[in-house]
Amino acid sequence: MDPLSWTGKIAFLDPVLFIALGLLTISVLVWILLSAVLPEQRAINAGNGSLGLSSDPRGMANRAVKAALLATTAVLLAYLILGMIMGTGAGIIGAMAQRFLPVWIALALLFTLSIRYKRRLGLYGKLFDSPIGMIGFALVMFWVFTGFFGAFDLIVTHDPLAQLSGLKNKVPGTPLRSPEEGDFQWYLLGGDNLARDVFSRMIKGAWEVVKIAPLATLFAFMVGITLGLPAGYFGGRLDTVLSFLANLILAFPVILLFYLLVTPEIVQTGLPQFMAIVLFAFPLIFFYVLINARYRTQPSKNRLYLGVLLLPMLAVYLMVVNDPGSKVDILPAVLDRIDIPGGILVVFVSVVFVNSPTVFRIVRGLAMDIKTRDYVAAAQTRGERPWYIMLWEVLPNARGPLIVDFCLRIGYTTILLGTLGFFGLGLPPESPDWGSTINEGRKLLAIYLHPALPPAFALLSMVLGLNLLADGLREESLKD
Repeated sequence: MDPLSWTGKIAFLDPVLFIALGLLTISVLVWILLSAVLPEQRAINAGNGSLGLSSDPRGMANRAVKAALLATTAVLLAYLILGMIMGTGAGIIGAMAQRFLPVWIALALLFTLSIRYKRRLGLYGKLFDSPIGMIGFALVMFWVFTGFFGAFDLIVTHDPLAQLSGLKNKVPGTPLRSPEEGDFQWYLLGGDNLARDVFSRMIKGAWEVVKIAPLATLFAFMVGITLGLPAGYFGGRLDTVLSFLANLILAFPVILLFYLLVTPEIVQTGLPQFMAIVLFAFPLIFFYVLINARYRTQPSKNRLYLGVLLLPMLAVYLMVVNDPGSKVDILPAVLDRIDIPGGILVVFVSVVFVNSPTVFRIVRGLAMDIKTRDYVAAAQTRGERPWYIMLWEVLPNARGPLIVDFCLRIGYTTILLGTLGFFGLGLPPESPDWGSTINEGRKLLAIYLHPALPPAFALLSMVLGLNLLADGLREESLKD
């Protein structure tokens, strides 16, 4: 079995790509230089009463950047399309493009439906009016779909924990020595220092990020909103106490705080589980107050909605915090249907605990500002209760900044998870998360680049996508 080259039979596109990238680089540098030297473009009268922009070197450079970008994008699309058609015949690029086929289909369906119905989708629909937001959203959803389909083994080529003889630190495209029937016959991105498939570990690592970062950020927002709204609305001693506690937590360096929370001695005391009991209760508290504030005057609807929503949430809550054989063993084994590995629970609780004070301060500041608005005074005049005003008047009008911060905070959490994995904190040692994979690869980085670079680029692109998505959402929310 011959090793795979990077582009195989579509290598004729390589010079075209290099030329397009070179032109793009030169045009961007020229545009930056002219932007720094020349003044802004001025509007001129076209003679028929209409206004146009003067044709100057800066405008020509701007058009050159757009043309070079379109040319580069067209060449990359050619790689992708030919790769999906030819598979391994198009080398490593083609094989990976074919493996990602479920992701391409999901992205195409998502963007087609979103653009088709964007006028009905509120702020999400307006995102597709922002090129920056669309690029960020595409990057984020690429990894979300990759993690989802990778969890069902639709993309991975090998078991991410399997060690195959003779493939230790092998370069990308190395064939298996004695493949069995049905096995994928190459290590697309090479093998790591334990002869595991780097490509499959990168895919599985996406699922580790996708299943932890957004959910942990959501729980942190539940805690921050539930405490930040009354602190900002009522003020006084409640605000003083909660703000002091938030500042106390923020005074600790983040990495030091994680070291303290995930050390074996602290874990053995059961502290992370007791923290989980407190922190995971906030979604229950939030939705109870939300529904009760809205339907308090309609007892039948109030009881119905509370029962339908809170009873399943309470069951999930009890199963999540329960840990057989530990100090928090409150359910019989037959009812405990959710088993979260101890390492993941510790990391999850730590991320929620660290992010909650920052969210609290943001929500508190927004509540202090919005409570002075006229529509809040009108609700107070109608006799609405404080929790109704906070959750149904103040919170909806703070959604723009909170949504933007939510996207940015998922990016921070992603970096934090990568940092924890890099230092070997919390997650199991064999975990394929990106941080652990980078840490394993960096030990021989001077000799072998391929084990560390794919997860590093994956982490970079995920965080970049979240930042661009946040910028797009901020841009569109300011137009409201």
